[in-house]
Amino acid sequence: MQEIANNIKAIQARITEVLERCGRAREKVTLVAVTKTHSVEAMDFALQHGVGDIGENKVQEAMRKLPMLENRDARFHFIGHLQSNKINQLLSLKPYLIQSIDSLYLAEKLHKALGRTNRSQDILIQVNTTAEEQKSGVNFANAEELLWKIASFSTLRVRGLMTIGKLHPNPEISRPYFRQLKELFDKTRDELPGAFDILSMGMSHDWEIALEEGANMLRIGSAIFGERYYGEDR
Repeated sequence: MQEIANNIKAIQARITEVLERCGRAREKVTLVAVTKTHSVEAMDFALQHGVGDIGENKVQEAMRKLPMLENRDARFHFIGHLQSNKINQLLSLKPYLIQSIDSLYLAEKLHKALGRTNRSQDILIQVNTTAEEQKSGVNFANAEELLWKIASFSTLRVRGLMTIGKLHPNPEISRPYFRQLKELFDKTRDELPGAFDILSMGMSHDWEIALEEGANMLRIGSAIFGERYYGEDR
């Protein structure tokens, strides 16, 4: 477990170094510890050692694990593909941020579910910048149009954008995709009323590149917890 604490400390130090090098020393960056397939004990340990945000990508797994952490002051991010029939279950967990809204259909379903309980929800629009068929996310060409349509829903607060870079041994491959999304983020931030302030890019293999290109939220799993365990949750 101590290795988790060491990893968190090292990543936080490296974040500070990258920000200083990029002239962003005063900016705040949110580190989301991606806990999918990892134990509740590992999650709890991370929350005691400098992590305040945790990310899960499966509703069923989150429903099993999160109730065991009710005594911790943690913000829950849902980062996986959201099935419409899981919306009510997800909302019961009161997520801080749903990072993976990628269609008008899904947004409408979420809007209706929230309306029944007079709630609102912070969300990100997931954009498939790399145009890979196996990935979720709206195509980049359609992202701006979708964003504005979803922004009209009274229960949904569009806080920003999310993307996943290419899974490639050379993280530099993802740089142009991160840069492309940052340009859309900046354009939209100047035009969209309300708080549009989150750019979620970068995972364990490419987070430094994402940070250099303007990310202010990172989703890091294996670099904190080690390789994933695919046991009962697979």
